[in-house]
Amino acid sequence: MRAGAGGEPGADPGAKPDSAVVRDALGVGIAVGLSGFAFGVTSAGGGLTLLQTCALSLLVFTGASQFALVGALAAGGNPLTAAAGAFFLGVRNTFYGLRLSQLLALPRAVRPFAAQWVIDETTAVTLAQPTRRAARIGFTVTGLTLYALWNLTTLLGALGAQAIGDTDAWGLDAAGPAVFLALLAPMLKTSTERAVAALAVLLGLGLLPVLPAGVPVLAAALAAPIALYVVGRRQGGTHNDAQEEDR
Repeated sequence: MRAGAGGEPGADPGAKPDSAVVRDALGVGIAVGLSGFAFGVTSAGGGLTLLQTCALSLLVFTGASQFALVGALAAGGNPLTAAAGAFFLGVRNTFYGLRLSQLLALPRAVRPFAAQWVIDETTAVTLAQPTRRAARIGFTVTGLTLYALWNLTTLLGALGAQAIGDTDAWGLDAAGPAVFLALLAPMLKTSTERAVAALAVLLGLGLLPVLPAGVPVLAAALAAPIALYVVGRRQGGTHNDAQEEDR
């Protein structure tokens, strides 16, 4: 009988202690869940009621889409355009779900409820685990912690925004973008990723004065295919030059 990584006979050598998985999942859930306060402030400051703000966090539960929706509405955008921007940002969760459904292999009765928690953070924690057991623990702990905290802090943020009045006067309208920039910055590790982010900012800000509210967010999504096309052309040109030199 083989000894595993933890020294116990028969243990999976690739296993990770449950306590370590829970610790990592709690760290992500708490860190991101607290940013729900920024959404509550932004939403209430943008004119949504307390009930509407809390309903978005309870039912939508995907931060980028929520911020996009309330940001476009606050800027006077058409509700359909705002909803379209939020929808397209949320489509990525569908692709996450396709991968996680295979990895987690949850019972059919549980899947509709688990789908509510398929977001960036739960996907990242789940995919980082070496075994199915660890993946299920990571997904559950991250999802539960983040959902509970996000909704609680959304409520607190909305109540706080109502109490202080004009959020623009306090500069709290910048809270949402600041939170997402802080979350995004550490993920931009390659030159291509940084190029996509920079181009998206240029497109979004450049088109803001000429397009209806909410549309610049959709247009900024073009940064990814544009940057990837340019990088592909450069790599193709470099490869062709190398072949010619070999001749």
